[in-house]
Amino acid sequence: MTATPAAPTTAAVSLTGVTKTFGTGDAAVTALDGIDLTIAPGELVVILGPSGSGKTTLCNVIGGIESADSGDVIVAGDAIGDRKPADLAAFRRDHIGFVFQFFNLIPTLTARENVQIIVEMTGKGDASTIDGLLDDVGLADKADSFPSQLSGGQQQRVAVARALATNPDILLADEPTGALDLPTGRQILGLLQGLARSGRTVMVITHNVSVAQIADRVVTIVDGEIRDQTVNPTPADAQDVTW
Repeated sequence: MTATPAAPTTAAVSLTGVTKTFGTGDAAVTALDGIDLTIAPGELVVILGPSGSGKTTLCNVIGGIESADSGDVIVAGDAIGDRKPADLAAFRRDHIGFVFQFFNLIPTLTARENVQIIVEMTGKGDASTIDGLLDDVGLADKADSFPSQLSGGQQQRVAVARALATNPDILLADEPTGALDLPTGRQILGLLQGLARSGRTVMVITHNVSVAQIADRVVTIVDGEIRDQTVNPTPADAQDVTW
């Protein structure tokens, strides 16, 4: 089994007054407009909004891919707002795991090798770590298969295993079920839900209202602003989600 991050005593994510604008002058587009958001360790949060609402930009700011124009961004206990690109790369490596709608697997590498390359790059783990990650996502028997030999859901599970290879504090999943059918999407949502229940902080970015059923909390973002936050005291099991 993969290691679970030690529970921090501070918020996993804390954003205060965060803004982000793309372009200048008449072409300027405000993607984030004064975002205040706190996410607790081990919480499963769904960031919900239509295309162009700013939810992916929010994900990228939290993950250190984009830098905010203003405001405070504290992730895994570190203030990352003013870090240089090289420092942000190290921060992502040490603290963040990414899962995207499109799996981005290297087609010439097997499932094991797609995970292995991250383990070797970071120096976190060994062969047993790789085998454990693939076992955790239910693909121990597909370790030697190439992406073209795997279904979409299996490829996404390899992508999750790869994201977990650095034992990140926070897993950011941007439209992780967008390219999947309902049964396969349920498998991925169940995997993400299980990770959160084991103590890992998980953020799911989606436009799909149905996905929000699994969340501990749903944050709705529209036009770069948080319009609503709803705590779900009884999240649905992923296998019961319909869309």
